[in-house]
Amino acid sequence: MSSDFEAYEQDFGTVTAEVTNKIGRIPKLSGEEKTQLVLNVDKQLEEVRELLEQMDLEVREIPVQSRAMYNSRLKSYKQEVEKLEKDFKRSRIAYSDEVRNELLGDDASSSESQRAHLLDNTERLERSSRRLEAGYQIAVETEQVGQEILSNLHTDREKIQRARERLRETDANLGKSSRILTGMLRRIIQNRVLLFVLGAFIVLTIILAIYFNLRGH
Repeated sequence: MSSDFEAYEQDFGTVTAEVTNKIGRIPKLSGEEKTQLVLNVDKQLEEVRELLEQMDLEVREIPVQSRAMYNSRLKSYKQEVEKLEKDFKRSRIAYSDEVRNELLGDDASSSESQRAHLLDNTERLERSSRRLEAGYQIAVETEQVGQEILSNLHTDREKIQRARERLRETDANLGKSSRILTGMLRRIIQNRVLLFVLGAFIVLTIILAIYFNLRGH
């Protein structure tokens, strides 16, 4: 896998070197020639981005113990591409002194001021874009946290409901057991009373029998 990474790395070095050279030439051109070169650089930057994606995929396949070194190299390449893209943006609105004078004549100084103002606005837009992206990322992370919390609350609610159902079942079982015990106790008392009455009747019967027997003699 590392050999594939290094192959992409070599292609990356070749293409970025060409892009750097062409970006330096753009301000010196004008008209159709400049337009064609800008299109060409834009196409090569897209190729560079694809190479970065391929290298990123290759890094993920490299064993963990060796991955840190390649991640560091990949990070530096991404930073290099970001710089190239910024230089490319500036070069598209930049002109060399010769081309500027040819196009604007006496208004060169005014154009320079406008270009500086345009660059400043471009930088502001880029900063605003980065802040928006950061805000969007925070919003996405917040939404994910909220979803996790809602999921946990839903799970807890289901647990509480199941616990309540078990408590109701337990109460019902206890009520049923209480009624059974009460019935058993009532029957035990009834049986004891019945035995007492029966015993008393037997004793009375014996006493009467003895009494009448003695009286007959």
